[in-house]
Formats: sequence, C-alpha cells, structure tokens
Amino acid sequence: MHDRVLGPLTARQLAILAATGAVLYLIWAATRAVVPIPVFLAFAVPVGAAAAMLALGRRDGVPLDMLFVAAIRQRISPRHRVAAPEGVRPAPAWLTPGTDRAGNRRNGRVGQPEQVSPAALRLPAEAVTETGVVDLGADGLAVVAVASTVNFALRTPNEQEALVAGFGRYLHSLTAPVQVLVRTERLDLSPRIAELRDRAGGLPHPALEAAAVEHADYLVQLGQQSDLLRRQVLLVLREPFDVATLTDGLGGPGPLAVLTSMAARRKQAGGRVDAGARRAAESRLVRRLGEAIDLLSPAGIVVTPLDAGQATAVLASACNPDSLLPPSAGLAAADEVITTFGADLTPDDYEDGRGQS
Repeated sequence: MHDRVLGPLTARQLAILAATGAVLYLIWAATRAVVPIPVFLAFAVPVGAAAAMLALGRRDGVPLDMLFVAAIRQRISPRHRVAAPEGVRPAPAWLTPGTDRAGNRRNGRVGQPEQVSPAALRLPAEAVTETGVVDLGADGLAVVAVASTVNFALRTPNEQEALVAGFGRYLHSLTAPVQVLVRTERLDLSPRIAELRDRAGGLPHPALEAAAVEHADYLVQLGQQSDLLRRQVLLVLREPFDVATLTDGLGGPGPLAVLTSMAARRKQAGGRVDAGARRAAESRLVRRLGEAIDLLSPAGIVVTPLDAGQATAVLASACNPDSLLPPSAGLAAADEVITTFGADLTPDDYEDGRGQS
C-alpha cells in the first residue's frame, strides 16, 4: 500500500498532477498576451485530463503511469535477444525480414533491408548453487520452496479465522521481499499409467488385477478427453546483498538507507560481490526460510525447500511453460559435470575417461 500524503493522493500522483499544473500555468503565463482563453482551454483541458487519468487510473491493479513507463521501456528495448556469453555477433543479411539468403528482397529488387540488431540475453537467474540457492547477480540471492495447500472451505469458521490469523502473523513478520507464486502446469499421467499396468500382473487376486487395468484405461481416457492440470504453490524468498539498516517510523527504509542502497547496487553492478556479503545473504536466507517453516506450520502449511535439481527444473519450466518437465525432475546443477556410461563402454573405459559426455 502506498502512503497517502494529501487526501487520497500518493506522492507519485501528487507529483504528476502538480508538475502538469505547473507546466500549464507557465504556458498560460507566457502566452496569455497573444493566445485567447478559449484557445488555451482547448489545449489545457485535454492535457489535464490525460495527466489526471495517468495519475489516478489503474489497470489490473497497476497504476497507469507505471504501465506507461513500462511501455516506453519495452518500445526502446532490443527486439532480438540471444544467449551469447562470449559476445554478440552481427546478424546475417538473410535473417532480416523480407529478404532471402542473398540479402535481396523477395520481390526481386535489391534494397536496404531492415537490420536485425541482436542484444545479449540477460536472465534474472545466473546460476543455482549446490544447496539450491538461486544467484540473481547484483540483485542478490533467492531460495525457492514448495508450500502445501490447505482446504479452507471445509474448515469451520473458527478454524478459518485461526488459519487467517496464522498466515497474517507470517505476513507481519516479513522484512524482505517474498513472492507467493501459484503455478499451473500440464499433468502427465503416462508414467503412473505404465507403472499401474506393470504392477497389475503381480496382484494376489484376479479381481484386483482387472480393477487396476480398468483404472489405467480410465486414466488414459481421462487424459484424452481433457487437459489435465496441476497447481503448485511456491514460496520465493529473495535477499539483497545490501541491507538497509536505517528505517523510518513506519518500518520502511529511510532516505539515507535508500541512497546507500542505490550506491551499493551501482558498485555491485560494476564488479563481483565479495564472499563475505554473499555468505551473509545466504545466512539471512536460511534464517528467513526457517521462520517461514515455523510460522506457517501452525496453519497446516508444510514448506519444503527445493534442492539444486528441483530449483533448476522450476526455472527451466518457467522459461518454457508448455514443457512437461516436472519440478522433481532429476536435473543436474548448472555447474555440475554430467557423466554417463555409453552403450558400448565398460566401467574400465569410463575410468579411463572415454565414457564422459
């Protein structure tokens, strides 16, 4: 919630309206000798209405001025981004829209095609450590935990009030950014169906075997008739490297702390973060995760942190939502060496180094 500084207006809304009013007044003061009042009002009324809509309007809970700034940032940002840690190379001529591989336009005329200027792709997550901590670069560290759900509708009114109070205690204890992410992904039942068919033959009674096969057929039919979905609730705790120690009366960062944080962020953006600050951020993350586990357990919510493979799987599926990669997939960490036995190799060959891939 933004603080109200003048009636129902926040500081940002008041700044937009005051700046617009000051600009219109200066224009009127400079042109009142030569511009009639009706002509000036025909110009000032639409400008004032647009400023009021920009300051007071909202869409999907987001102020319109923030959406306007985001639209400008999206417009001037590069349209093509490539994963090139070694550096971005110029795009070939045939990759430009409306041209062939020779660089000619498809209508037969040679012209100056629209150039494609690729830029480096910068993802928020740079790496995942062995303990499952996500490295966000200059933005700090983050840890991802999966949270169980509670059937709120089946509880009595007293139990519902207790659950809300328990969750409220956790919200009041927050001192750093926390994200509650509800993910919806496709559910693949093929492994369970195959396991059910394999184990059906070992059941002690023919009726149980027939029931297992019938249930497997029902699951196959259910997957063909509709898109099966599953929901997962993730608790994401983020910890910046710089901690604002000076706070105002409302518990937020004071002006000096904000300036100090901005200076530290610019310093971190230009170089690597020292190991001491990283260890301190990891210890704060561990403490906050323990507090979340303790405060949410009375509400019946079990918080389980994800390891390196599970966190990597969640990030990979978030970057490709249409994939069927489960969060519990056995993926290796980003800096982990993958080794395997080939089909025509023996353990002795593997020890010699020929079986690594």
